[in-house]
Amino acid sequence: MRLVFCGTPQFAVPTLKALLHAGHDIQLVVTQPDRPSGRGMNLVAPPVKQAALDAGLPVIQPEKIKNNQEFREKLEAIQPQAIIVVAYGRIIPKWMLDLPHYGNLNLHASLLPKYRGAAPIQWAVANGEPVTGATTMRIDEGLDTGDILLQRELPIAPDQTAEDIFPLLAEVGAPLMVETLEKLDAGTIVPKKQDDALSGLAPILKREDGLVDFARPAMQIYNRWRGFQPWPGAYTHFNGKILVLHSLIPMELRGEQGAQAEVRIERNRLLVNCGENSRIEIFEVQPEGKKRMPVADFLHGYQLKNGDRLG
Repeated sequence: MRLVFCGTPQFAVPTLKALLHAGHDIQLVVTQPDRPSGRGMNLVAPPVKQAALDAGLPVIQPEKIKNNQEFREKLEAIQPQAIIVVAYGRIIPKWMLDLPHYGNLNLHASLLPKYRGAAPIQWAVANGEPVTGATTMRIDEGLDTGDILLQRELPIAPDQTAEDIFPLLAEVGAPLMVETLEKLDAGTIVPKKQDDALSGLAPILKREDGLVDFARPAMQIYNRWRGFQPWPGAYTHFNGKILVLHSLIPMELRGEQGAQAEVRIERNRLLVNCGENSRIEIFEVQPEGKKRMPVADFLHGYQLKNGDRLG
C-alpha cells in the first residue's frame, strides 16, 4: 500500500521497519521536531527520524498539524491509502482522519478498551496486570475509542518493569500492523466497536505519581515502582529531602507490624512498614544530590534507626 507513517519514539521504529520489509510504499514519514536533550541541551532527532533517514525515506517534522495548510497539501498530494500512527504524540485532526481510504490506523500498547491514553504500558504494570498486549485500531475523534481491528496478548512477568515491556510490545505490535494491512486489503477484517463500559484511562504520568504512599500494601507499592520505570520511578522523603528508591521488593508480615512508613533495620537491611500488614525491603537508594548507593552504605552514612519514618 501507499502509506504515510507518523511516529516519534523508539517504540514506533519496529513497525516502520516491518512495513518497509513487507514491501509497503512509505511516501512520507512524519515525526516531531528535534528536541534539546542531555546536559548540553543539544538538539536530538527522534528515533523514528533516524530510522527513516537510514532507510532513505523523506521526513517532515511539523510543530503543529491541525491547521497546517502546507502539511495538509503535502498529504493530499500523496493520497495515501492508509496513514499509520504509532506513538506520534499529536492529536490527529479530522481532515487527516478523512483522507485515506483505509483510515488512520493506530498501534496502541494495550488491549483496548482497557488503558486508553498516553501511558498504557506504565499503568498496566503499575496496576499489577498479568497480561497486556497490542491493538491495531482505526482512529476516530475520541481518545483511543476507534474500532478495534486486531489484538495480540503479551504476558507480564511479576518482576518485569514497564521499561522491560516497551521493546517487547513494540516487537509484538510491528507484525500485527503488517497483518492488519494485509487483512484490510483482503477484506477479511471485521472492525469491532469498543465497549465503553469496559474502558479505563492511562493518563500521562506526572512526577508526583512516583511519590510512595506507605499506606498502600507493599505489593501495590512494588507494582507502581515497576510501572513507573524509568520515570517517575519511586521516591519518598527523609529528613526533608527526596530519597529515590531504586530497588525494592514486597514482604508479607507475620505478627506485630508497627506504624506505616516506620523503618526497621536488621543487619544492614532496610525494611519499611506498609499498609495491610506488609513491608517493603529496600536494596538501593539515591539521596537528593547524591549518587545511587547500596542500602548498607546509606544506613552507615545517614544513621537511620528503628522507629524512624520515611515520607
